[in-house]
Amino acid sequence: IAQGRDGEAEPLHKRALAIYEKALGPDHPNVATSLENYADLLRQTQRTAEAAKMEARAEAIRAKHARENPTK
Repeated sequence: IAQGRDGEAEPLHKRALAIYEKALGPDHPNVATSLENYADLLRQTQRTAEAAKMEARAEAIRAKHARENPTK
């Protein structure tokens, strides 16, 4: 986005997310990271409602992971 190439970035974010979901499953922490990165792009392009949905999903994944893998 800083380079004015946000139109090129979105398809890459979508592709990365799809790859992570397929390879790791929809609730993997790397999927959450991908969602957060995609949400950041969406926020920067004024698509805050879409970004909020992705951030909420990422948060849910992280919460689930934390419950299933508590630290000692």
